[in-house]
Amino acid sequence: MGAKALKAVEDGDMKIVPQRFEKIWNNWLTDIHDWCVSRQLWWGHRIPVWYVGESGESEYIVARNEGEARKQAVEKGHPEDVILRQEEDVLDTWFSSGLWPFATVGWPFTEGEEDSDLARFYPGTCLETGYDILFFWVARMAMMGLELTGKAPFDVIYLHGLVRAADGSKMSKTKGNVVDPLDTVAEYGADSLRYSLVTGVTPGQDIPLNMEKIEANRNFANKLWNCCKFVTDNALKGADEEEMKTLGVNGPIGKEEFEKLSLPERYIVSKCHSLVASVTSDIENYQLGAAGSKVYEFLWDEFADWYIEISKTRLYEGAGGGGEEEAKAARRVLVYILDTSLRLLHPYMPYVTEQLWHHIPRPSATEDQVAHALMLADWPQMDDEVPLTTSEEAVSSFESFQALTRSIRNARAEYNVEPGKRISATIVAKGSLKDEISAEVKSLVALAKLDPEQVIVVEAGSDEAKAAAAVESVQLVVQDGVEAYLPLSGLIDPVKERKRLEKQSEKIEKEIQKLAGRLQSKGFVDKAPAAVVDKAKNELAELEDQAAKIKSSLEALS
Repeated sequence: MGAKALKAVEDGDMKIVPQRFEKIWNNWLTDIHDWCVSRQLWWGHRIPVWYVGESGESEYIVARNEGEARKQAVEKGHPEDVILRQEEDVLDTWFSSGLWPFATVGWPFTEGEEDSDLARFYPGTCLETGYDILFFWVARMAMMGLELTGKAPFDVIYLHGLVRAADGSKMSKTKGNVVDPLDTVAEYGADSLRYSLVTGVTPGQDIPLNMEKIEANRNFANKLWNCCKFVTDNALKGADEEEMKTLGVNGPIGKEEFEKLSLPERYIVSKCHSLVASVTSDIENYQLGAAGSKVYEFLWDEFADWYIEISKTRLYEGAGGGGEEEAKAARRVLVYILDTSLRLLHPYMPYVTEQLWHHIPRPSATEDQVAHALMLADWPQMDDEVPLTTSEEAVSSFESFQALTRSIRNARAEYNVEPGKRISATIVAKGSLKDEISAEVKSLVALAKLDPEQVIVVEAGSDEAKAAAAVESVQLVVQDGVEAYLPLSGLIDPVKERKRLEKQSEKIEKEIQKLAGRLQSKGFVDKAPAAVVDKAKNELAELEDQAAKIKSSLEALS
């Protein structure tokens, strides 16, 4: 039986994930020992052995029941009233549970039961269990399944890690580090705990259960809720009844519709379609943690932080809205991205995604065509013959736009520009990228807090670009072919900035003198622990570095 289980993995009839556990499988099954299958327990499958006679165990019969055992005894020459005593021991727990894949679905199979549960559900596709019982349970299921049915009980053995305390140690009541999942669910929600466990580690690796991580994933669920609230309570307010009927997602955005969209919409749809392909591939290859993390990163970093903010420039007149058609396109993309993301995230966070999905538009169709629950809805799977539409050019152009926005934000922070203050900017770019940025000036204005009346986008090498370079300004080299010039007069008030820097310089100089005095004291250096002295030296070096930077800024102002 062991040899059959060994061969099933060697021949690829069963695949172990992660593959490194094949070595452990092989070690167990090539060095296999006799297995005592009896146990002295109150509960379990009583061993189907009957001893013949009032005492002794020298003669025994193996049968399905006492009637069959008696029949065998008579055939061996014993009288019909012969005393039969059934063995009182029960089968080893692992022996009993090894029968589980087929015993629970109608085994043994009899002729004429082609439509039985056994024929329908055996063998299974994937077994998911902990790596610590690979031999005790999994190998026994494989051994008995192959022996009694002729088929391996499953195609894939997926091994998860063990849940451990935050410091990696084993949970123990003695140590007092056991985490009650019910308490965790009560505080953070079932989805947060589920997502943390599934995405916490690669297959076969132990999972340290960190409460900070669970809390962060609870915050992610809140973020998702707020994204949905923005779409339903704000974006869709401008849609009439006819438009609402068209917003339900019943298939991917096709090439023709995609090419009519503006840059941010083409970017987010491209990223979403790439996400579908990547997540689908990861799940099919049992990289469940990686797939879940990618959905998180997309929803938080791309959809919430970038596209939702840009969509406001399409939806609200005060934010530079460009008309009804632009608003309609934004609503279409918002619903499409949210719907697709909820479908991808549903296996990881079933409760919150199910709840939110019922608040967004769904396609109108006959009742038997529309899923009434997200768990029954179609997976946003790509058609191999018609791949989902993406644009590398749109992704590249928008990433340049993102880099430009970040550069301006960083400059604002570096020069301590007040958060609410709008500043001027001249953007220099080449060719089609210049056209794309020009079309999205209102988005740049909103994201980088620029003055809409004092922002221009010009062609690299043009007279306007040379004029911008001649003005006293901060030059930001974003990437090859994209620069920005921010006039200093708009960034800072020289008088106020000088006073601020001088005050800061005075404060740091006092700290430097105080710390330098301690380090020059022989009593401190000789008596203080070496770690304390080193810390003081490091602090002094940092303060001197800050003082040098402030001095440089003051000289620049002069």
